[in-house]
Amino acid sequence: MAAKVELGVHTGPNDIEIDELRSLWRHCDAAGFDLITLWDHFYESPYVDGSHRAYEAVALLPVLALDTQTSRIGCLCFGMGYRNPALLAKSLTTIDILSRGRLTVGLGAGWHVPEHEGYGFPFPPARERLDRLSEGTRVVRSLFTEDKSTFNGEYYQLKDATNVPGPVQSRVPIIVGGGGEQRTMRIAARWADGANQAYLSPEGYRHKNEVLDQWCEHYQREPRSLERSVVVHFRMSSRGVPLTGPQADGAISGRPQEVIDRLGQYVQAGAQRISLAIRPPLDWDAIQTFIDQVMPAFR
Repeated sequence: MAAKVELGVHTGPNDIEIDELRSLWRHCDAAGFDLITLWDHFYESPYVDGSHRAYEAVALLPVLALDTQTSRIGCLCFGMGYRNPALLAKSLTTIDILSRGRLTVGLGAGWHVPEHEGYGFPFPPARERLDRLSEGTRVVRSLFTEDKSTFNGEYYQLKDATNVPGPVQSRVPIIVGGGGEQRTMRIAARWADGANQAYLSPEGYRHKNEVLDQWCEHYQREPRSLERSVVVHFRMSSRGVPLTGPQADGAISGRPQEVIDRLGQYVQAGAQRISLAIRPPLDWDAIQTFIDQVMPAFR
């Protein structure tokens, strides 16, 4: 029996019909996944030319909330430069109410240059994007928790902003996503409830957790109070397709016991939740094999 860990699915809202995506959510919810998330892209991911089918994350989350019953829901991660964080907090509060308190919020600095350029969003240097992430995280937290929010930052300002009704949860979990060791992880350790990295080998992920521990200690925070999660590519297959590609280290594939062993390495490296990035075309048989033969090892 492997060590217990939460399991999630990171579902790609692109290159897929909406009905099949919703079927995947309902199936994963019924199977007992702990978290179902989307990603926040206006174009297909990985990017090709921007012409593929893609759905917007904020608009989809209420559907995800109503299509599920027990799994937590969310997005990993909202790009801070795409939306005013106060308005984002207002929208997400409504979604928390619709889900009856099952929302988890992921926030990131943003990185997708074609989307920023195509939609007319500025793409400033990394320092400014991370400053915006730091301020925006605090803005979202304030709208979630305070009766009236006033914030005077360099990029965002609030004046007695109210958010009525508030979230169902007394504290909506905020996760900061990204692997930057000097700024992103520092922001997570100081302002967030969790930190998420993606597509790393277990060894690389262990290193990131060691850095997070150091930042927690810098802020005199108990490291165990910062939830650790990782996203890995789901490459189990019912078709005998071999695992190839440059991100093979951040993926799971092979027979069920091989997958159990691989996930166990992430748990040993500090993961408290592992989410599977499932991209179309969906291999329903492989997904069911994971549910039937891999999930029980971690329960």
